[in-house]
Amino acid sequence: MSYLAIKHIHISAAAISIALFVLRAAWSVAESPHLKTWFARVVPHIIDTILLIAGVALAIQIGPFQPWIIAKVVGIIAYIVVGTIAIKRGKTRATRAIAAVFAVLIFAYIVGIALNKQIWYF
Repeated sequence: MSYLAIKHIHISAAAISIALFVLRAAWSVAESPHLKTWFARVVPHIIDTILLIAGVALAIQIGPFQPWIIAKVVGIIAYIVVGTIAIKRGKTRATRAIAAVFAVLIFAYIVGIALNKQIWYF
């Protein structure tokens, strides 16, 4: 598969992933029963797996040990940790809401790194 095709898959999966995260985080803060549905529990993991596979494929083609790619990986780890607080592990609504905001900011930082290919792009 060409670099461009993989890149489009990666970008599309990233857009869907953040949209699903925001939806699930809103449901978590609202303590909605929708968060327990099959859709909310399974579909985001499928999209995130596609996102990860495409990201690894791109990194292999580009060269995985470039500083900006390493920064993206560190950002992804932070996003996952904060995201789990926003959706599952936050004990209060306020904690989950604050974690959700931070997770979206981390995601925006990761996107900025990807667009600029620099760790400190701002």
